[in-house]
Amino acid sequence: MATPKRPYSSPLRADQARLTRRRVVDAARDQFVAHGYTGATLARVARDAGVSLQTVYNTVGGKAALLSAAYDMALAGDDEPVPIAERPAYRAMLTAGDAHTCLDHYAALSRDLAERAAPLVAVILAEAGNPDVRALAEVAEQQRARGTAGVARHVAERFGLRPDLTAAEAADILWALTAPETAVRLLGRGWTWDRYQSWLADTMVRALV
Repeated sequence: MATPKRPYSSPLRADQARLTRRRVVDAARDQFVAHGYTGATLARVARDAGVSLQTVYNTVGGKAALLSAAYDMALAGDDEPVPIAERPAYRAMLTAGDAHTCLDHYAALSRDLAERAAPLVAVILAEAGNPDVRALAEVAEQQRARGTAGVARHVAERFGLRPDLTAAEAADILWALTAPETAVRLLGRGWTWDRYQSWLADTMVRALV
């Protein structure tokens, strides 16, 4: 008896699927930024991405999944399956020879993340009362809290903290300082991204070491 043939998935087909997903997520991001979470529609996302509505569902999912995917891609800056902790900017922070340089790298990384995600953060802040948006915000904050805790432990173990500060307190300080909404609000008061990054680096150094 002949063995049933499995569907063949070529590298070309995988690349095409990835490009389609990227177009869908890019279109979703533009829709959310332009119209907010409530005002954005999957029909317009499909139209702008040049795909069918069913393709939007098949490649990403519903509106909540689209917002999550758009936010994740904004943070990473691309759709490469590489965690932030394994990217060059993060590695440069970990290999810095002193606390000031380490936190300078962390401020630059935090600025990059906030700058890319700022438009979507503004949407999330404006519509945090929506259950879907609130759920994404809670997950994002949990992930960010784990990240800042890791940086605080690294600084504590490699360079040492102020004697009146625990690693847990240092993590809380970094979590508060690097909140994307802080950047959004400071820029709303006329700050530039360079000014924000400089302030962030200086404040983190003063607060931790």
